[in-house]
Amino acid sequence: MSVELPANGTAQGLRERKKERTRRTIRLEAFRLFREQGYNETTIEQIAAAADVSPSTFFRYFPTKEQLVLADDLDPVIIDALRRQPRDISPMAAFRNAVIEVFGNLPAAEMAFEQERQALLYHVPELRSAIGLEIMRSIDLVAGLLADHLGKSADDFEVRAAAGAMAGAALAISTMTPMNTENITRLLDFLDAGLPLGPDHEAE
Repeated sequence: MSVELPANGTAQGLRERKKERTRRTIRLEAFRLFREQGYNETTIEQIAAAADVSPSTFFRYFPTKEQLVLADDLDPVIIDALRRQPRDISPMAAFRNAVIEVFGNLPAAEMAFEQERQALLYHVPELRSAIGLEIMRSIDLVAGLLADHLGKSADDFEVRAAAGAMAGAALAISTMTPMNTENITRLLDFLDAGLPLGPDHEAE
């Protein structure tokens, strides 16, 4: 008679869940301290103490305090949703469907956290210097997703231009409107329609 040992995947899954809980705790405690005393006034040591971890553990998850704000946990979720979209629809329609799926199922607490993260990124002067790097990261990410959906190269001229338009437009609205399903889908629809600008007659 043979005895089956527990699958390594079970232990691995437990370790990964524990790591994710630690990472989430660090971020939640950091944002609480940012709200209470300000981004600049909050130190990594304070964040680590609030999360009940050592500073060295903090650095295993986030190389800098800045990266704690920059990290976008929704990227892999949206990527997964996008890759499930039919290949015979337009890229904008695919992005739109993916956004509706992800944000439509996002718990209110996670939506609030993401909106707070965006507000910090675009309104804390010390973080604005990182926006350029974040835009380039977004362009590379979106270009890769567009290329995958279309079966083209991520270096294709039109693919890069479209990715830049999407990233730039997202940055523009993020500084003035909350990030939610309505605003993101409105943005994608506007881009898909070819940026149809016209005079505003409402004041007449």
